[in-house]
Amino acid sequence: MTTLAAAHADTGDTAWLLAATALVLLMTPGLALFYGGMVRTKSVLNMLMMSFVSIALVTVVWLAVGYSLAFGDDIGGGLIGGLKHAGMAGLGPGSVQGTVPTLLFATFQLTFAIITAALISGAIADRVKFAAWLVFVPVWALLVYVPVTHWVWGPGGWIAHRLGALDFAGGLPVEITSGASGLALCLVLGPRLGFKKDAMRPHNLPMVMLGAGLLWFGWFGFNAGSALGANGLAAAAFLNTLAAGCTGLLGWLFVEQKRDGHPTTLGAASGAVAGLVAITPSCGSVSLLGALVVGLAAGVVCSYAVSWKFKLNYDDSLDVVGVHLVGGIIGTLLIGVFAEKAMTGGTEGLLYGGGLSQFGKQLVAVVVVAAYAFLVTYGIGKLIDKAMGLRASEEQEHTGLDLTVHAETAYDHGVLGHGAPVSSSILSPAQKVQSQA
Repeated sequence: MTTLAAAHADTGDTAWLLAATALVLLMTPGLALFYGGMVRTKSVLNMLMMSFVSIALVTVVWLAVGYSLAFGDDIGGGLIGGLKHAGMAGLGPGSVQGTVPTLLFATFQLTFAIITAALISGAIADRVKFAAWLVFVPVWALLVYVPVTHWVWGPGGWIAHRLGALDFAGGLPVEITSGASGLALCLVLGPRLGFKKDAMRPHNLPMVMLGAGLLWFGWFGFNAGSALGANGLAAAAFLNTLAAGCTGLLGWLFVEQKRDGHPTTLGAASGAVAGLVAITPSCGSVSLLGALVVGLAAGVVCSYAVSWKFKLNYDDSLDVVGVHLVGGIIGTLLIGVFAEKAMTGGTEGLLYGGGLSQFGKQLVAVVVVAAYAFLVTYGIGKLIDKAMGLRASEEQEHTGLDLTVHAETAYDHGVLGHGAPVSSSILSPAQKVQSQA
């Protein structure tokens, strides 16, 4: 990071990045609704809480040391930044990063870190201890997200500056790390009670669609905001994001119609997200044609990938692996095929005469980041499991985490005197009064 004391922020770029930062932050509540609608009624609030508490936890870690380690001057051979800006030291209102205030740039990057951690919760829905999640999120953010972000976007990061792989808005640090980490935690936790036996359908599809809509809306800030300016590159990334979301949706529905005979609302939401995931790393590298193909490829492939968990026996509750890991890999690799000089400023993919060189660089980055995220997350999960237990008890899982952990329910039916008796020890004072009324 270069801070220029004499530089002045561009007002147009600053205004756009302020809006983009708010858009990306909105994605986490959108994700909460998306995930909340996909789980059963007994764990809706727990799912929402896992996303919302990630906002608080990651923010504290990021402001304390995360930003400095990710975007501070490199001190580790392209592996990590220093602690010069720990606690945001030295980054006053006059500090500028490019054409925007450094504090705004740091906040924009914070919103990426927040949603990446929250994404992992979908893979382990219905069965993780909330207390364990509170420990996992800050540790994971420091040990996985921060280093990978430095590799990809930080000053001197080895993936960008030594390997030469491209990632415009987060295929590696966001999509692939969350997907690989979700897979690791799935394996540590084991499957939900009744996995492959009981129906575990989404309980509220309108909520899922609303969440997907908010995610799509926020994704324009995610991708176009990564241009860090109100300029033509931001406009191209914006259009590519829209286009890939559309072809992702259509591709998924095509597969559903052909395979199952029914295009579904869940498929539409999932397909749009798959297309958006895939275009994230490539939106600043490919033309509109490339964006359409990237989105379509993700919609088709991810619609099949979400069923792999039943064959391979890992319980990825809400398809984080099938959508974010697989979609992130597709979008990152296809940069090596569809990258255009007009977008990248020099790098060209295979389709435009660049040969296999860039594809090879993208492949190396994908393999290293996925392996690193998986192995470190698996280790973190095992340590937390040994220290305090990672999985909720069988009774909590059976009854539902909303009531047993949070002493609340999203819906009144079936609880508080209207269904099976519930132990008063897990009710709040207000609920005890209500249940006795």
